[in-house]
Amino acid sequence: MTEETPGFEEKPDVPSGATPDDAESKAAPEEGAAPAGDADAGLVAQLDQVRTALNERTTDLQRLQAEYQNYRRRVERDRIAVKEIAIANLLTELLPVLDDIGRAREHGELVGGFKSVAESLETVAAKMGLQQFGKEGEPFDPTIHEALMHSYAPDVTETTCVAILQPGYRIGERTIRPARVAVAEPQPGAQTVKAEGAEENTEGKAADDKENGGPEEG
Repeated sequence: MTEETPGFEEKPDVPSGATPDDAESKAAPEEGAAPAGDADAGLVAQLDQVRTALNERTTDLQRLQAEYQNYRRRVERDRIAVKEIAIANLLTELLPVLDDIGRAREHGELVGGFKSVAESLETVAAKMGLQQFGKEGEPFDPTIHEALMHSYAPDVTETTCVAILQPGYRIGERTIRPARVAVAEPQPGAQTVKAEGAEENTEGKAADDKENGGPEEG
């Protein structure tokens, strides 16, 4: 009868050079391990999601940049417009002073210290963009001229400014005051008389040519 030694259990044979843990790991396969193909598919899906998110953020950034550029242009345009309006308002208040200087110059009263001050003021106004316009003899333009007096004249062929009662002023392309002028129109019937006279001269010349045997041939 064989006696068993208490406290000892039989263990399976373990190859030489191998530990019991190695044997257990070989005996029990890893649980929950995914095949290599499924892992690659998951990485590709994650990469696609990252690319999609990056494209969306890039589009948002481009839109924000375009909106910012438009905002800067609007601000700059508004700043220039406000500056032009402020300058125009200031120069408009100075126009009566410039009119007085012009009348004093016409009457020979612009002398001494007053002349220096007046010329300095005109120089500053010109540097701020103020331009004077309106000359005698130029065609009447209702967009820049204001007719205060009207007459007829035989020596004009169109409505003409014959006197500048008050010069006009502009800043760039913006007119801040039209030139106030006296205009003259062609004398009624003058063109008809002129046309009839020209026709009579033509007929007379033709008659003379006929009497003389026609125009000479070269």
